Amino acid sequence: MTILLLAYTFIAGLLGPVPRLPPLQETIRNLYFHVCMWFAMMILFMISLVHSIRYLSTLQPKLDRAARLYAGTGILFGLLGYGTGAIWASFTWADPNIPLLDSFSTIARDPKLIGAAVALLVYAAYMILRDSINDIDKRARISAVYNIFAFVLLFPAIWILPRVLPSLHPGNEGNPALDVENDISADMRIVFYPAVVGWTLLGIWITQLKIRLQVLAGKKFGL
Repeated sequence: MTILLLAYTFIAGLLGPVPRLPPLQETIRNLYFHVCMWFAMMILFMISLVHSIRYLSTLQPKLDRAARLYAGTGILFGLLGYGTGAIWASFTWADPNIPLLDSFSTIARDPKLIGAAVALLVYAAYMILRDSINDIDKRARISAVYNIFAFVLLFPAIWILPRVLPSLHPGNEGNPALDVENDISADMRIVFYPAVVGWTLLGIWITQLKIRLQVLAGKKFGL
């Protein structure tokens, strides 16, 4: 299913009809990658959160392992979403009348990009925190609590503060926003929703493979 959905995303996303919205033009096709990867990231972080909450209730090590691995895959999709967003911004936000470096400097100070970077750094700190604690049980409990804190911080960092501050990002000051009903065509919607599902399933697939590898490694060493 993952392969079929992503194959459809790439083929229909790159060849299908799209509206010519200024200043997006053909770059609007990045919606199927940048935005959908961010949706997948949020879903993976949510799955990680659920496993952390379940761990605090049951103290089962497999739940802690799953929370850590889902968070790691979420970070991967977050970095991919950040990268595709930066490429998109270089085509739609950069001012052709000023030097390129100055234009990129303006883009880098955008509140939404800063909020996204802060959110990813918070989850990177989650990984570092885990590696800094040697006691397995203590590490799992502290990491689970921190994971809850990290997920709660996602909303002000990505969804709330950037929307109340001036920004070049779509959704602010009249730029086209992600209003699925009004800002993208029906042709795009039939690609957008499968793309979200496809990228999310890919993240779950990757994480499940990582979980199985760790289980096999544990059995090999008698853990």
